[in-house]
Amino acid sequence: MPFTTASLAAAQQPAGGVAGWATELVDTMGGPGAGLAIALENLFPPLPSEVILPLTGFAAGQGVISLASALFWTTLGSVTGAAALYWIGALFGRERMHAAWAKLPLVKASDLERTERWFARHGTKAVLLGRMVPVFRSLISVPAGVERMPLPVFLLLTTLGSFIWNTILVMAGYWLGDSWDLVEGYVGILSKVVLGLAVLALAAFLAVRLRSRSEGRHRRVS
Repeated sequence: MPFTTASLAAAQQPAGGVAGWATELVDTMGGPGAGLAIALENLFPPLPSEVILPLTGFAAGQGVISLASALFWTTLGSVTGAAALYWIGALFGRERMHAAWAKLPLVKASDLERTERWFARHGTKAVLLGRMVPVFRSLISVPAGVERMPLPVFLLLTTLGSFIWNTILVMAGYWLGDSWDLVEGYVGILSKVVLGLAVLALAAFLAVRLRSRSEGRHRRVS
């Protein structure tokens, strides 16, 4: 059943922006439209899953698509988008990564090597849990590809993590009904917190590196 104005005459119908765009996809394609929206969200993180997934749950709550279809297609879309990013990382490869890293200021080859060792030890947890962290849920696929994590393992972890994240947000939209857009506010706060922590971590790293470089300069002069 398509996502039509008539079927949602008494409900809160999104009119524009990402919500309107996602509505049009579901209107035209049903469950596969929701899957396409989430696949694109993985490839372009600025597209917010906290809008698309609750809206899909809202559609399921209105009987526009089935709940099973909503969960299946959004999870398939997540895995498809993540797999594309994995192959981008794999094609870029470790050699190009090291070459690009060497051209960056304030970093050392040892920093990248330490990151690679960390990913070798904790990559499975990072891929699984990273699927449930805003912004990083998309980006974590790239280092998995660069490090050539076994593809079946990557797909299994991505499917599991994506299913959990998608289920939470789809069910929130399903239960909240006309108030599905409340989810965006709460998850948006979480996204800002995550980004803030990442910025603070980067600032701390740069401050330590600049201080270390300055002290090294003073020692050479003296």
